[in-house]
Amino acid sequence: MTRRLWVLCHRWVGLALAAILIVAGTTGSILAFHEEIERALNPRLFASPAAACGALDVGALAVHAEQHAPQARVISIYLAGSQGATYAVMEARRDPLTGASPSLGFNHLLLDPCTGAEIGRRDFGAIPRGWIDLMPFIYKLHYELALGEFGLWLFGIGAVLWTLDCFVAAYLTLPPRRRGHAGVTRRSFWRRWWPAWKVKWPASSVRVNFDIHRAGGLWLWTMLLIFAWSSVYMNLWSTVYTPVMQTFFDYRPPWTELPKRNPPLTEPRLGWREAAAASATLLAQEAQARGFAVESPVSLRLNRHLGVYQYQARTSLDVQDRRGFTRLFMDADSGELKLLQLPAGQYAGNSVTAWLYALHTGNVFGLPWRIFVCVLGLFVVALNVTGVLIWLKKREARKANRVRVRALAPSTNR
Repeated sequence: MTRRLWVLCHRWVGLALAAILIVAGTTGSILAFHEEIERALNPRLFASPAAACGALDVGALAVHAEQHAPQARVISIYLAGSQGATYAVMEARRDPLTGASPSLGFNHLLLDPCTGAEIGRRDFGAIPRGWIDLMPFIYKLHYELALGEFGLWLFGIGAVLWTLDCFVAAYLTLPPRRRGHAGVTRRSFWRRWWPAWKVKWPASSVRVNFDIHRAGGLWLWTMLLIFAWSSVYMNLWSTVYTPVMQTFFDYRPPWTELPKRNPPLTEPRLGWREAAAASATLLAQEAQARGFAVESPVSLRLNRHLGVYQYQARTSLDVQDRRGFTRLFMDADSGELKLLQLPAGQYAGNSVTAWLYALHTGNVFGLPWRIFVCVLGLFVVALNVTGVLIWLKKREARKANRVRVRALAPSTNR
């Protein structure tokens, strides 16, 4: 393929993704400080710090959640989860005769971690009706453009194109080959490439805009690739991310390791309290056998399609600053250990994924990294805005050139 063809690919992919990436960059900058903003907007959700009162275990909190909303059942329970507060993800119970599900009007039940009392309800990702809905809506915008399944696929395909375009963009910054100079030295190549890494000051606004687009993309190329590929993981984890990662790494996600139940599990033999206790015991045994320490529980989820409870905890193997990525899967009927997935030191592909997720969510290296993620989001916006401006300028130049050609055509014919 010629360089011109790659230029066209970069141009049209960039234009197609500009709106999506501007939304993603803007919302990503906000989400870098998700918990701090949520705490400022909704302090009542953080009224009882779990560490200060001896929080209830995840099983007990799940029971409390179902008592508060008997028309619903718990899917998962999070202790100071990704949204900051303790909450239960819930769905409506189906009528055993008709199979119909009533409309709940909410899907998250917020709980006091110390007492299990209900603090609030929200329909996660719905158009905000108050401050309590704002940050979940921003999260949904960032993750799937708040368009549900369609947005998830749209953003996922965009993330794949963004990943591929990272390599195209890097190629286009390379200096063109010098014809007839087969013996060009390595030093001369770097000397010719170095201007692409710089912004020329002073210069025209058009030149500065182009230099910011090109040089900024080069200096932050590795980070842009990390965020693009981790976006593929978050949106197209089974269809794209897993096959590619398994080509290069030993990657074993739970959806490839655990068989699906047919039909899905309706009511497990183990209740939430029993599942929490059994999962904690199993993880403690595995930690002792494998030489790592369990620090705190994070969440408990019932996966009815796989027929397992997923117990997530923070351990000494976790790379994240907060929460944890150590996952234990236990049979929901028998309490048998089905799978243990560690964030590091088990499978190379799983370790890479844990790092990608931690880097993308700003959950590593403390405050400096979160500031960097915030700034990077704004840079993604700037990169797309400058790209659109470059296209507009070139489009104007092409139009002006066509006008000149038409103006000269009559005199040429005479």
